[in-house]
Amino acid sequence: MASKVSAAGVRVLDQGAFDRHLKDFCESAPVLEYSQQFRREGYVKLPGLVSADLFAEVRDEVNGLLEQHAQRIDIELKETGNSPRKMHTVSAADIARDSRLITAIYDSVSIREVLGRIAQADVLPCPWEGEKYVIIRQDQPGDTHGWHWGDFSYTLIWIIEAPGPEVGGMLQCVPHTNWDKQDPRVHEYLQKHPIRTYAHATGDLYFLRSDTTLHRTIPLSKPATRIILNTCWASVADVERPTTHETMDAMFSS
Repeated sequence: MASKVSAAGVRVLDQGAFDRHLKDFCESAPVLEYSQQFRREGYVKLPGLVSADLFAEVRDEVNGLLEQHAQRIDIELKETGNSPRKMHTVSAADIARDSRLITAIYDSVSIREVLGRIAQADVLPCPWEGEKYVIIRQDQPGDTHGWHWGDFSYTLIWIIEAPGPEVGGMLQCVPHTNWDKQDPRVHEYLQKHPIRTYAHATGDLYFLRSDTTLHRTIPLSKPATRIILNTCWASVADVERPTTHETMDAMFSS
């Protein structure tokens, strides 16, 4: 199993097994190819990054957190060109308080080292607690996480549940773009640059250069379920510069 029972009688991450799995991943996966794709596209899928057992346990924890804490939002954000956010969310504060596996995986040095090899840069813990991890569920027609960028450089997304691509929920990306919160120029980027579209299945994980990749999920066309766990990390530059959090504040104060 990916977890074990602690001396206190609670189930926690088996850190040794997790470290061994990531070591095996780095030895067997085409890490250089992943790195090259990540730099070209701002995106790369990472099959096998975590074991099926660990994914299943994280999925169960995510679903439990949704049952406890999910909040519905339906807003538009001017900092991203009035793009919509229509979804249920679980905040970082709720995850930090009630999760054991998600927080332990996030705090693991070994996963940051693997992501750093793919990014070819230091991958550091997010300096703002509010964006370390977020859970999102889309399940109604029109639900979407509209065009946006991240405040920090790196995001690892766990696809906890995915609908078929024919009903929406696919990821769309425009890499190598810049976010000016006062003048986001979203529609200008969409007209001038190719949009890449990626489909995912339940169990996938992908790594995103979130601060320079304009991205969204295609709105659902009918009732279906898309659930993700979003985990965010920072670059050295992120840690050294002041950062504001207007979009995240709006999503979790609505």
